[in-house]
This record gives sequence, C-alpha cells and structure tokens, in this order.
Amino acid sequence: MKKIFTVIIVLISTVIFSQTKGTISGIVLDKEVDNSPLPFANVFIKGTTIGTTTEFEGTYTFQVSPGTYTVVFSFIGYQTIEIPNVVVYEGETTKLDQILSASQGVSLNEIQITGSTKKESESALLTEQKKATVIKESIGAERLAKTGVSNAAVATSKISGVTKNEGSGDIYIRGLGDRYLTSTMNGLPIPSDDVEKKNIDLNLFSTDIIQNVGISKTYATESYADQASGNVDITTKEYSGGKFSVDISGGTNTNVIKEGVFDNFKATQNVNDVSFGIYTKPYALVNAITLQSWNTETRSTPLDFGISFSGGKKFEIFGKDLSIFATASHDNSFSHEKGIFKKYRSNVLDNSFTDAETYGSNVNTTGLFNLAYKLNGNHKISYNSLFVNKTIDYLYEQGRNGEGYVFDQDPSEYGAFVRDQNLKQTRMFVNQVLGTHNITENNKLNWAVGYNYVIAKEPNRIRNEVNILDENTVQFAHVGDFQQRKSSQKIKDTELNGYVKDQLIFNADNDHPIKLNFGANFRQKERSFSSLFIGVRAKGFQVASIDNLSEAFQKMYFDNGTLILRERTPDIYEANLDAYAGFANVDFGFKKFTGNIGVRYETDELGIIWDVGNYVGRVGSLSNNYNNILPSLNLKFEIDEKNFVRLAGSKTITLPEFKELAPFEYVSPLGRVTKGNPDLKESTNYNIDIKWELFPSPKELVSFTSFYKRIQDPINLSQTRGSSGNFSYDNTGEKADVIGIEFETRLELIDSEKSNLNLNFNATRMWFKQDLLEEFQYNQKTVSNLQGASEFIINTAVSFSNNQENEFVATLAGNYSSDKIYALGAPEDFANSAVLYNDEIIEKGFVTLDLVLSKKLSENLSLKISGKNILNPNIEQSQKVKSLSTQVETNEIISSYKKGMNLNLGIKYTF
Repeated sequence: MKKIFTVIIVLISTVIFSQTKGTISGIVLDKEVDNSPLPFANVFIKGTTIGTTTEFEGTYTFQVSPGTYTVVFSFIGYQTIEIPNVVVYEGETTKLDQILSASQGVSLNEIQITGSTKKESESALLTEQKKATVIKESIGAERLAKTGVSNAAVATSKISGVTKNEGSGDIYIRGLGDRYLTSTMNGLPIPSDDVEKKNIDLNLFSTDIIQNVGISKTYATESYADQASGNVDITTKEYSGGKFSVDISGGTNTNVIKEGVFDNFKATQNVNDVSFGIYTKPYALVNAITLQSWNTETRSTPLDFGISFSGGKKFEIFGKDLSIFATASHDNSFSHEKGIFKKYRSNVLDNSFTDAETYGSNVNTTGLFNLAYKLNGNHKISYNSLFVNKTIDYLYEQGRNGEGYVFDQDPSEYGAFVRDQNLKQTRMFVNQVLGTHNITENNKLNWAVGYNYVIAKEPNRIRNEVNILDENTVQFAHVGDFQQRKSSQKIKDTELNGYVKDQLIFNADNDHPIKLNFGANFRQKERSFSSLFIGVRAKGFQVASIDNLSEAFQKMYFDNGTLILRERTPDIYEANLDAYAGFANVDFGFKKFTGNIGVRYETDELGIIWDVGNYVGRVGSLSNNYNNILPSLNLKFEIDEKNFVRLAGSKTITLPEFKELAPFEYVSPLGRVTKGNPDLKESTNYNIDIKWELFPSPKELVSFTSFYKRIQDPINLSQTRGSSGNFSYDNTGEKADVIGIEFETRLELIDSEKSNLNLNFNATRMWFKQDLLEEFQYNQKTVSNLQGASEFIINTAVSFSNNQENEFVATLAGNYSSDKIYALGAPEDFANSAVLYNDEIIEKGFVTLDLVLSKKLSENLSLKISGKNILNPNIEQSQKVKSLSTQVETNEIISSYKKGMNLNLGIKYTF
C-alpha cells in the first residue's frame, strides 16, 4: 500500500506543476435582446483556426500559447468585432467579454438562426431546467467528467433525492426502489438485464456514451404511467465536433491485492470457457455432471484494465449534413469481499457463517453507434445502436473455516460448507430511429421507434452443500436431491416500442403562446424464461477435501448406483406486456404564470403462463388488464428572472413485474429464496410536489422541494408466512404515505482567473408510514416503512480547478443514505405472532467517499487518478431477534462485509 500511495503522490506532483499554455475565456452578449447571452457565436484568433463557439449560456473558453493576439468575435447578421493586443500569459487566464449588435441594414426577422444546445455542460442543462414547465433535473457529461463518474448508476446518485445501493447497484429515488421507477434511453423504454429487476443495470452505461442523465421526479402525460418515484432517462452522445480519443486505464481493489487473495484469486470452473468476455458452453448440462470439473480455478494477476475509443466525423452528402459518432469500450475488473452471514427463523438461528467470501471477475464490452442526418434546419433523423456484453464470474463460498452452522443439516449441523459457482452473461441490443420535424413555424413533430433484444444466461451454475467432518473428511449433505447440482437459466426479452408527439403553437407572437401537445406511444414486450436443475443424490459419500469435490462425480459411481442423477422438470414461463396510450396536454401562460395541464389514457395488458415446481399443479396462468385515466398538472410562477416557484400533481400506477407475478423460486448464492406472487395487484399513486428554485448565475442553483405521495396497495418484498423462510412480493398494506423535503445547491465558491471552486450539495429527508394488513402484523406491529426507503439521503461534491490551459481538477464526492428495509417482516404463526415471527431485515446506512484528480498534460494528453470508496465502510444488514426464553430483543448483524477501495490510473490521448 505504501508503494501505491508513493506512486500517486509522485503523479500528483507531476500533473500539478506541468503548465505550458494560457487561456482566453469570457461571455458574449446580444445587444438586440437586452444583453442576454448569445449562443453559437464565433470566437477565434485572427489569421488562425484556433478558437471556439459560445455555449448556450454565451460563455466560451479556449487555450493558446503565450503571446499577443487579435481576437475576432462574429455571428451571422451581426457586426464582426476585432479586439487587438490581447496578451496571454503562460498558465494564466485572460478574461475577454464582448457585446455584439446587428449589422446596419440587416433586419433580425430576416435571419433564421438554428442550432442545437450542447446538453453536456452544466450551465446549458441548468438553463433548460430553468425554462422548463415540468420539474426535471439533469447531470451532463461535463460534470460527470469532473466528478470522475464512471457510469450512469453513479451519475444518478449525484442528483438530489437519489441514492445507489452499494451492495446491489439498485437506484432509489426518494426512497422508492426498483419497482417504483422507470428507465429510458432517448425517451424510449430499455429492458432489464436481470430476472430479479424491473430496470436495467445502469452500471452498463459508461460515461463514454452518455451526453446527460435526466431524472423526472414528477409525472407528465407524455410518459408511461408505470412510475411513482420518477423516470431516469439517458441521452446518448451524438457528434458535436471534437477529436478522436483513446482512453487506457488500470487499477486495483485493495481487497484484491491483500496477501492470500491476489496470489490465489479464485474463479469458477466456467472461466475456462470464456474468451474476451464471451462464454461458449462446451457440454449439455446433464453431460457436464461427469465431463466437466466441479472444482474452482484461479486467476493470475487480477488487476483492473480498461480501454475505450471514441470519435466521429461530419460529412456532406447530397448537400445535407451527415454526422457519425461511435464509441467502444472494454474493461475487466475484479472484486473480493469477506464477511459474515446469518439467517434467523422465528427468532431462532437457522444458519451462521463467519467467513462468507465472494470473488468477482467482471468483463464489460459496450459499443454505441450514432448516425444523424440533417435534411435541413427543420428536419433531422437519427439512428442509435447500442450493444452491451456483460459477463460476471461470481464465486461464493461460506464455511471454509469449518465454523459453518446449518440447522437440521444432515449429516451434521456443524461444519457446513457451501460453494456457489455462477457465471452470468447478458447480451443486449438496443436499436432506435428518431425523427424531429419542424413542419411549420408553429407545428413540430417528433417520433421514435425502438427495438430491444436481451438474452441473459446463467449457463452453468454449480452449487455444492457439504459438511467438513474433520480436516481429512468431507461428506456431501443430503437433505434433498439437489444440494449437489448444476443448473442453467435463460431469459430472452424482445420489445418493440415507439411514440409520436405533435406540438401546435397558437398565438405565437404572444409572450406566452399556447402550445398543444398530443400523441400516442406503445410497448409490446415479450419474455421467455427457462430454468433447468440437474441434481446428484450423494448420501453418505465422502471425499478428502472441499477443493477436490470432483473426486466424487465420476461415471463409475453413477454406474454402480453410489450416486444417483436427479433431473427436475424444467421451470418455464412465458410473459407479455402490451401497453397502448394516447395523451394530450397544453402549455399556457399569463404574465409570470405558466403551466401545463394534461391527461393520458393508458391500457396495459399483462399475461403470464407458467409451468414451475413448488406451485400446486405446476401449471397456471394469469391475464390482467389495467385501464387508467391519468391526469397531470405542472405550474410555474416567476417571482423574478432568477426565482421560480413550481407546483406539480399527478396520478400514476405501479404495475407488478413479470418476476413478481411468476411463481418461480430463485435461489441467491446466500441461499435466500425469492418467489413471485400471481395474486399481486397494481398500486395506484397520487403525487404532489412544491418546489422553489433560485438561479444566482448560469452555473448556480439553490432549490427547496416538499413532496407527498399516497400509494394505494403498496408492493413490497416480504418474508413469507409459514415455515419456508423464503421471500415473496406482496401487497402488504391498503395504503402508504410518503412525505419528504429536498434541498439542493450548486454554487461557485471561487470563480477567478486563476482558480475555481464549486460545491454541489443536496439532502433529502423523508417520512414513511405504511398500514400493515393483518396477515403481516406481528409483535403488535401494525405500521411499517416501505421496502428500500431511506429516511435521510445526502450527496455532495467539491471540485477545484486551477483554470489554466493544462487544467488540473480535483473532486471530492461523498454520499450517505440512512437505514432502509431490505425485506418486511411477517408472522409464522398468527396464534403466536408475538413470538413466532421474522422481524424486518434492515440495510444499514453508510458513507461513501470518492477522490478524483485529473490533469491535462498537453493539448492532446491527459491523466486521471481516482480513489473510489476510500472510507471502505462496513456494508451491513441487521435484524431484531427476540429470545424465546427471556423475551429480550436484541439487534443482530446478519450480513457484513467491506467492498474495498478502488484505485485507478487513466491516460487519455486525443488526436
């Protein structure tokens, strides 16, 4: 560790003191419009091609070698201004502001100015937020780069009221989890990559493909109704100028480089069949029992590595602009966690492991291709194609130290050992065609069509449950026929979706023209799911070591009947969701008062047929129709040009997901079993927001929000009643209330020629109350919080820049979310619910802290050093347990581990 920090210190010293050029920056104002910012103006050095164009807020900046220059300001229809004798010094910033006015003899109404907002910059996104009628918050690529964000999941956690679960990667908006939010890309739905999730893993979206990430916490009728907490929309990059770039990075996790881990990093048997993240299955599952090993493998030099390429170009074809942008990345990363895991049933210890250990090897390949064809200033068609291949090799072990305990295990309750080897591969294709058409000055048409294809596999999951009797004797556990097994699981999702939106403008010359927005959207989603178990009954069979369990699974033992092959009938389900909707809303205004009122009619048809074990009769089906009329109202009052008050109200729904309805039982590596519930009902949500915003400057924001939600028939993950000790999805109450307040600020603490220091801070406080139905009441508990709901959330980041040509940026970012419920509790016996119950499982709150340092070494070369999760807190789950003898309740830690600190060094070259 000392060597690592020594290298970091040397690199920091190098990057801070390497300066070669100076900077010219400023703002260009439009005299014809009351000196408001003038976007897309040209600023350049006379006689050269060195320069730039102003951004949406009129600002500009570019770098030149030290010297004296003439700077030219120009804009179509405006007078060209030349400023001579502008002196630029090495390592310093020269401020140069300019006001432009129209050329003599030119009428402004004869000039049609078209352009596109650069929606990567902080100021452009804040300007968009300021002008919008609806409540929306975004974070752009500019801010993502400065805070060292690596993917969309982390990006969302920089927005107020949003937190990322460090254990699972789930996103929570205002304390509400996966089922209560939706995720889209460029406004179109994108699929989940996991049978256990409604939304896609946002870790798949690296910042190489992100232009900005927006979160709408209030509802507008153009969106699908299936949301309560908000919508996450990822806007992908298009070519907007710039150069080609190559980014290479390397690093490690402090848990991985520990002695005994780095030189013996374990992996599953499946890594032998993986090349560049692509898994190829060598055997049918039944043949793999004897032809493939059951033992683990090791990986050499488990160090993180990544490489990415991006670039684009603009062409002129048939007199029209055609732009191409593409980016591709490939990265390997490794993780290791070690801690404890316990499970209680009816307040009695069911199992206990003091050395739960996980080895993870991740490979992620992502590619984005964008094609944009601009027919003219009024018509544009673009095509996006996203490809993702994610492969996770996941090895889980518990009980290697011989201290494992499993109640009612055979042959022994003590000495239990569990190994779960699983490789998950997800391959996803998202294809989108989008069109924008200004049919007339007062009629704008947008449309889009998308096709998604996802195939997610667990092709060869290997699980063993054995008992370590002594140092030379391991005996296979045999409570059932599938404690030694190989299994496979496959999910295939296909989806066709699209929308058409038309806007008609009336009274266009008015300060607040009336805008009628209307249209329709649809989704046709299908899922095919299958799961196969091949088990081995090995009663009484013994081997010498847990590291050579393959010694048992020989063909001769099956031939002589010592081992018995058990093949379970495959579990399958087929599901479909068809959603069709029409909507209309109106933008209106009067003096300082503007608003949007609308209504949506949506019909959702959800059907599932299944054939699964652990369901009476195996076979079943359901067909649910949901028809809803959903209103929305958004109002904005302008106190002055920098102060706004907003009000929003809406009605939405929360539909059950396929995995929440289908009665398939999924076993996690820990041994927790989660099952769907075909009787699950949809939730109906009523939402109210009041927000005050202050924009002190184009890059600053202060806001305060209060909100209220009423959720009818809330859906939660809960522990099942009865003796199974499993988890299921249930409507646990008739209603739930959510009350919250949010505070957010983005401030420029120092903004000078030589340095810049800005603060991003947001905090959310929430109160939850859910009335529990009688069957979920125990120990006199009649109310509860919602699953996944944190009462307190803080996100903050402080960034420093030296404002030099070869800029140095340092960012310290922190996040905190308080305790939240992982799963609600439940009684196991109603007659004795004061004692025989399982209390709720709590995920403990913790703080994360990240440090990112970046330095531009030259015009083409930059360096970035990052330390993620530098506090390395314990990630814990707890559960209250009541002693049956003393009736004293204690708070037990049932899961605990540390993720380790990630250290990374990256080099980027542009050409």
